[in-house]
Amino acid sequence: MNIHLYPLLILPLLPLQALAQTPSPTPADSTGPKTYQVGAVTVSARKKTTAKLQGAQGGDLLLKDELFKAACCNLGESFSTNPSVDVSYDDAATGAKQIKLLGLSGLYVQMLAENIPTLRGASNPFGLDYVPGTWMKSIQVSKGAATVKNGYESITGQINLEYLKPEDTPALHANLYGDTKSRAEANADANIHLNSHLSTEVLTHYENQWGHHDDNHDNFLDKPRRRQVNLQNRWLYKGDRYIFHGGISGLSEKRRGGQLAHVMAPGLERYQIRLDNDHYELYQKHAFILDPAHGTNVALVANGVYHDESAQYGHKLYDVTQKSLYAQLMVESQLSTLHSLSAGLSLVHDYYKQHLGLSTADPQAYWQIDATQLGRRRETVPGAYAQYTFNKDDKWIAMAGLRLDHSSLYGTFLTPRLHLKWAPSRLVTLRLSAGKGYRSPHALVERHYLLASGRQLTIGNLRQESAWNYGTSLAFNVPLGEHILNLGAEYYYTRFHNQAVVDYDSAPHQIIVDNLQGKSYSHVFQLDATYPIISSLTLTAAWRWNDARSTYGGKRLRVPMQSRYKSLFSLSYKPGMGLWQADATLQFNGGGRLPGSLITQPRFHSYPQLQAQVTRNFRHLSVYVGGENLTNFRQRQTIMGADNPWGEAFESTLVWGPVHGRMFYAGIRINFEKF
Repeated sequence: MNIHLYPLLILPLLPLQALAQTPSPTPADSTGPKTYQVGAVTVSARKKTTAKLQGAQGGDLLLKDELFKAACCNLGESFSTNPSVDVSYDDAATGAKQIKLLGLSGLYVQMLAENIPTLRGASNPFGLDYVPGTWMKSIQVSKGAATVKNGYESITGQINLEYLKPEDTPALHANLYGDTKSRAEANADANIHLNSHLSTEVLTHYENQWGHHDDNHDNFLDKPRRRQVNLQNRWLYKGDRYIFHGGISGLSEKRRGGQLAHVMAPGLERYQIRLDNDHYELYQKHAFILDPAHGTNVALVANGVYHDESAQYGHKLYDVTQKSLYAQLMVESQLSTLHSLSAGLSLVHDYYKQHLGLSTADPQAYWQIDATQLGRRRETVPGAYAQYTFNKDDKWIAMAGLRLDHSSLYGTFLTPRLHLKWAPSRLVTLRLSAGKGYRSPHALVERHYLLASGRQLTIGNLRQESAWNYGTSLAFNVPLGEHILNLGAEYYYTRFHNQAVVDYDSAPHQIIVDNLQGKSYSHVFQLDATYPIISSLTLTAAWRWNDARSTYGGKRLRVPMQSRYKSLFSLSYKPGMGLWQADATLQFNGGGRLPGSLITQPRFHSYPQLQAQVTRNFRHLSVYVGGENLTNFRQRQTIMGADNPWGEAFESTLVWGPVHGRMFYAGIRINFEKF
C-alpha cells in the first residue's frame, strides 16, 4: 500500500469534525427514514435501496442509495452488493473488464442506456469504465429472455441504466474521490428548469490514475495508468401531447500499461501497452401522445455512435473506428383493461474500419485471422416486431413477442420470446420465460485485448451467434415477526446453437476463436433472502451455482476462469435519523477450471472478498471512507512469462481472481437542492 496516500482518508474529515457533534437533517438522497409528526404520533418510513421488477419480466432494481453503499466510481464497480452479476478482469495488462451473467460472458448481456442499446462493439472491452457511478439514478437487471422491443441481442439478460434526469428537482451534485492505489476522481452534475416545459442537465467526470503499482513484483503495472474526461449534456421538452428527450456526450481516455521503465536492464526493450479511446454519442427521443385515455402513443428513437481507438501491445498495432446508427419507430396502445399491444420498426447499422500491423519487422506470425474479421465490416439490420400483453390485476400476466430481422451479413431470422407471471397472493409470485437471442460476433473489435498474449491469435470465419434461454423463478414474501422475509429461487438454462468460442485448450501456443463444434450450455441456480433484522439493520444472503460448459477441440469442458459457485452476505446498518451508515459485503467465490495448454494446475481454488464502507451524512454533503478486498486475496500470478514478454509463453489474459490487493478510499458527496 502506498503510505503517502493515507492523508486521503483523513483530510475530508477534518473540516467536518465540529459538525459531527450535532445532528443535522437527513439529506434528500439518503436512505434514512422520512419522519412525519401527526399530533403525538410519529410515523417513519424508510426508503428502499433495492426493489423487484413487478412486470412479467422479473429482475432487480438497484436504486441510487444502493449504489452509494460502495465507492461505485463507475458501472463496473456498481454490482459489488448484487448476487446475480459478477464483474471480472479480462486481462491483467489493460484493465479490460466484463460483466458475467448466468455463468456466461458479458457479451451476451444486452446493455441499455434508458432503453437504447449501448456499449456495443469497440466500446465493449472498456465500456464499464465509461459510465460514472454518480451519473446513474438506477440500474435495472433482468435475467433470461428479454422483451423484443429492444432488439434481438439479449441472450442471458438485460442491464438498463437510468441516468439522472433533466426533469428532476433542480440540484447541484459533486463527488470527490481518492484511494490508496493512486486514483482520484471529480464528478459534478447540475440540472436547471429553464421554464415550465424545458429543462437541461450537464454531467461531468474527470479521472486520473497516475500510480506505478506492482504489488506482485513481476515488473508489470498491476493496473494501467489511466486518464479520462467524460461530458454529457441532456435536454427535455415536455408539452401536453409532445415530449422530446435528447443529448450529446463525449469521452476521451488514455491508458498506459506494461513493463515498469525504472526496472528495465540497460539495452532491453520495454514492453508497452498504449490505448487511446475517443467516444461520441448523440441521441434523441420523440413521443407523440395520440390518445391519453387509452395510452396510445407513437415514439421515434434515434442514436448515433462514433468510436475511435488506437492500441499498441508491444510490437502489435491495432486501430479501429466504429460508426453506428440505431433507430426505432414504435406504436403502443392499451386496447382494453386486459389487453395491450406494442409494435414497431427498427434499424441497426454498424460500420467498422480496422487495421492490424507491426511497429517493427518481425518474422514471427502473431496472428492468423480470417479476412471477414479484419478490414472494413458493414452490417445493416432492418427489423419489425409486435408484442402482445395480457394483464389481469397484475396477478396474471402473459407477454408474447416476435421479431423479424434481416441482416446484410447473415440473412433473415426470427426472434420469439414469451414471459408468464402468476401471483395468486402477495406472498407468492411465479414467473416463466423462454426466448431466443442472436448477436453478430466481431472477434477482434470486442476482444482485441487478446493481442496482449504472446500466443498466436487465430480467428476463423465466424457465423452469427444464437441461443435459447429458458428460466423460472419463485418469489416469497413471508411475514416474520414485525417484518417481511423476502425469499427468491430461480433457475436458468442457456443452450447455444452457434457460438464464437474462445479456445485456450487445443493448442499450447495459440488462442483460437472459432465457431462452436459440439455443445455449449449453462445451468444457473440461485437462492437469495433479504430480511430487516431490526428497522435499522438489513441482512441479505445469497448462494448461486454455475455449470457452464462448452466444446474445446472436440472435448466438452467447463468454461475456464468461471467460479462454480458464489455466496454473498451483505449487512447494511443505518440507525436513527440516518446520519451514519455502515455497509459490509462478504463474498465467497468458488473454484473453477483453468485451461490446460500452458498451465500445469487444472483448477483454481475458492477465495473470499470483503468490502466495507462507513458514511456520515450532513445537511448538504456526505463523507464516506471504505475499503475493498479487505481479505487481501489476489491471484498470485496474473501475468505468465512476465520475464520474457516477447516470447510465446507470455500470457496476461488468464485472470480468474482479484488482480489487486487491499485498497482503502475516501470521498465527499456534495448536494445542493433547488439552487
